[in-house]
Amino acid sequence: MNVKPATAKISSLALKHNLRIIKEKAPHSKIIAVVKANAYGHGVVFVSRAVEQMVDCFAVARLQEALALRSHGITKPILLLEGFFNDKDLPVMAVNNIETVVHNREQLEALKQANPPLPVKVWLKIDTGMHRLGVSLDEADEFYRELKELPQVHPQLGFVSHFSRADELDSDYTEKQLSRFLSATAGKQGERTIAASGGILFWPQAHLDLIRPGIIMYGISPTDTVGAEFGLIPVMNLTSSLIAVRNHKKGEPVGYGGIWRAPQDTKIGVVAIGYGDGYPRDVPEGTPVYLNGRIVPIVGRVSMDMLTVDLGADSQDRVGDEAILWGKELPIETVAKYSGILSYELITKLTPRVLTEYVD
Repeated sequence: MNVKPATAKISSLALKHNLRIIKEKAPHSKIIAVVKANAYGHGVVFVSRAVEQMVDCFAVARLQEALALRSHGITKPILLLEGFFNDKDLPVMAVNNIETVVHNREQLEALKQANPPLPVKVWLKIDTGMHRLGVSLDEADEFYRELKELPQVHPQLGFVSHFSRADELDSDYTEKQLSRFLSATAGKQGERTIAASGGILFWPQAHLDLIRPGIIMYGISPTDTVGAEFGLIPVMNLTSSLIAVRNHKKGEPVGYGGIWRAPQDTKIGVVAIGYGDGYPRDVPEGTPVYLNGRIVPIVGRVSMDMLTVDLGADSQDRVGDEAILWGKELPIETVAKYSGILSYELITKLTPRVLTEYVD
């Protein structure tokens, strides 16, 4: 018997393939690779090392993420998408070539009072309609003038904004946001970026100087479609193994609460993965698992360490057989559609108990 526990297999070849696809879609734009949240659960150091020569900059959410990359030898610029949280962080950022978004008055005032050893590269975030972070359109000129006058700020200012509905292709809101961004930055010196994954795929006019691929870099679509429709390959294959195959009688329940009863005699497979590994507890009956060339449905409630699937009465599956929870054979977008949980959330909620296996 050879049973392998829950394992995330991460492919550098798939990563590089996806970046080539992204470059083809935006051949005239530089690339800011978004590797926040442990590179969307894929391993930030591995991902960043694999693609560093193909991108121009990295982006993370928090300073600790940026410093972790620096400690592992990543030398390309790193952008803090939420900006700095503490004025004491500015000297650390300056000496580590860590760039920052500025999106509010408090950050601007902190910069004025700071005395970093080197000027800090700043990206002025402009709120064009997301209404989450960013200075308002009527404040953009004032912030620009003040930032340009500060010796603490690198003279090469950048501009950033974010689409809120780039995946809604029948909406004109994205075009409105782009128009606002272009108007707010017109006549100002500095590179501009507004297109993340949805903008890259669906709004080529928004590519501008730099693009910010996130979820699509990992082979996952930002919409209900699957990444393969855009030529993308899943970077992660999440697998585990059957640890039991049991004969199961018609009418008998399985798992906590007895929420599912077999409509006929069948065989039940027990897969070694559960919510302790980050697989969602409340996925509905029928959520797919790929096993031995076919889809089998989850039945019963997912528990901490295990889930159960209906193998069918005539199945020949055996203990040790590999089950694929998502990956090339079973797109995570399909699991997301069944479960009602976004692919973004599924991919980032895996726990450290899941083994990571870097391939290629």
